[in-house]
Amino acid sequence: MAQHPSGVYTVTVGQLQTELWYITLFSRSRSRNLTTNHLEVAIQRRNFIRTGAAALAVTGLSFTVWTASMSHAVASETNAAKRRSIDAKVRGTMSRLFSTVKGSRELVAKANGVLVFPSVLQAGFVVGGQYGEGALLVGGKPVGYYSTVSGSFGFQAGAQSKAIIFLFMTREALDGFRNSDGWAVGGEGSVALVKVGVNGVIDTNTATAPVQAFVLTNAGLMGDVSLSGTKVSRLKI
Repeated sequence: MAQHPSGVYTVTVGQLQTELWYITLFSRSRSRNLTTNHLEVAIQRRNFIRTGAAALAVTGLSFTVWTASMSHAVASETNAAKRRSIDAKVRGTMSRLFSTVKGSRELVAKANGVLVFPSVLQAGFVVGGQYGEGALLVGGKPVGYYSTVSGSFGFQAGAQSKAIIFLFMTREALDGFRNSDGWAVGGEGSVALVKVGVNGVIDTNTATAPVQAFVLTNAGLMGDVSLSGTKVSRLKI
C-alpha cells in the first residue's frame, strides 16, 4: 500500500490477494476449531450418558440384592421367632406332663426321641380334623420342627386343645420317623397309647411298643382315643 502526494492510497492486487489469503486461513482454522470443540462436547456427552447408564444399572442391581437380602433376613428372623415360641410351649407341655402323670418322667427318660405337639386344635382349613405344631427332642434338645394333622378324636369343633406326645422308644423307630417323607400313625408308625394303671401310675415295664403316645388335656391324660390316621410333616423353619 502506497500514499501519493495527493493523499490517495492505492493497494496492489498482490497484497490484496495475500491479505485475503490470510483471512481465509484464519476463517478455516476457526471453523476447524469449532468443529473440534463440537466433537469433543459430543464425545463427552456420550461418555457421560454411558457412565450414567452403567451407574444406574449397578445401583439397580445393588438395590435388588439389598432387597433380596432384607427379605431373607426378615424370613430368617420370623422363623427364629417361631422356633423359640414352639420351644417354650414344648418345655411347658413336658413340665405339665411330668407334674400330672406319675411315671411319665421315667418313661420319657427311656425314649430315644420325643415328639411334642403342645396344642392340637380344631383347624378351619382341615375338614373334620385338627392341626398343631411342635418339635422333636433328642437328648432333651430340639432337632427338628413338625406339624400334625389328625382326626377330631370324636370331639366336636371348638373342643379344648390337646397335647400329643410321641415317644420313640427304639433307635430304629426314631430313625424310621426322621428318614420318612411324611409319617402317619397306622401307616409307617404303629403307636400304642400310654395308659395309667389302677394305682394312678404308668407301668413303664409294660410299655414296650416301639412308639408310645400321650394325649393330654387340661383334665388330665386321655386313655380311650384313637390316633389312627394322624399325619406328621416336617416344618421348613
